[in-house]
Amino acid sequence: MVRNCVRWINKHRKQAACFALGLLLLALNGVAFMHAHAMTHFVVDGRRTPKPDKLSAVEKVKVLFTGVRVPKPVITDDPANHGLPFTNHRFAGPSDMEYEGWHIPCDHSRGLCILFHGYAGCKSSLLAEALAWQDLGYETFLVDFRGCGNSSGHTTTIGYHEADDVAAAFQYARRKLTQRPIVLYGQSMGAAAILRAVAFYDLQPRAVVLECPFDRMLSTAKNRFSVIGLPPFPFAHLLVFGGGVQHGFSGFGHNPVDYAEQVVCPVLLMSGERDTRVTKEQVTAVFNNIAGEKQLVFFPALGHESCLQERTGQSKRLISHFLHD
Repeated sequence: MVRNCVRWINKHRKQAACFALGLLLLALNGVAFMHAHAMTHFVVDGRRTPKPDKLSAVEKVKVLFTGVRVPKPVITDDPANHGLPFTNHRFAGPSDMEYEGWHIPCDHSRGLCILFHGYAGCKSSLLAEALAWQDLGYETFLVDFRGCGNSSGHTTTIGYHEADDVAAAFQYARRKLTQRPIVLYGQSMGAAAILRAVAFYDLQPRAVVLECPFDRMLSTAKNRFSVIGLPPFPFAHLLVFGGGVQHGFSGFGHNPVDYAEQVVCPVLLMSGERDTRVTKEQVTAVFNNIAGEKQLVFFPALGHESCLQERTGQSKRLISHFLHD
């Protein structure tokens, strides 16, 4: 049988090459589809796969063939542990989604800040930032995105459908929590979701404060492969395509840099200069496309992390000056 295969290959070299290429493309698409599913479908429990830059060479190879493991983010803290009174709110959204948020009041409030976390986070990861906003004189509303914390679901779309969550939270806050000015604050995926929500919904926040939004879904996928030492092409393109197919949208069209063109409210954008997941050039591209009043600040020693948490004093001064408080 082996001899017959060899004879056939020698006799039909072009057909054999095309067949081999087809198998390779099929395998690559299968691996990419598996990775997209693993990254956007949270598992019930277990240990999360470490960040790419924390993996050994052997671990990177293993992840390449098995995909990452991302447990559904769980609540690990609450405002009461920080001496803050709060009320728990559950509210409905599109497609039978149900969200949970914490409302933390503030004496003599200047307004309400709604806080949105990044990928694989939840509202309890925003408590340090909420404390900073409290110091600035704002009551806060910390919200779990779909699939995270105590909100319904087990999936994420890296900011695409999360824009619906931002709109639902904004509308709920306006109906139930305050008639004062509303500021939106988001980190990474949360920042991307805010830009999309402001671009496609008539939210009209007083201002938006963003941290390290990616410019394009494809760019952030490319950065991920570069960090683990793999060529971005074609892996990143296949990953973005597969993720979009699984969640009913075009991953190549999920681009905060384009959403920014429709954002006319004031925007303060903060990011770390050492960020390898969202580069300085990509953040600057988003900033340049923002249509309204804007300010961009880079923190030299920070990577892909919360500026408001890591550089609290400086960030609070920037926010206060930007909001003219």
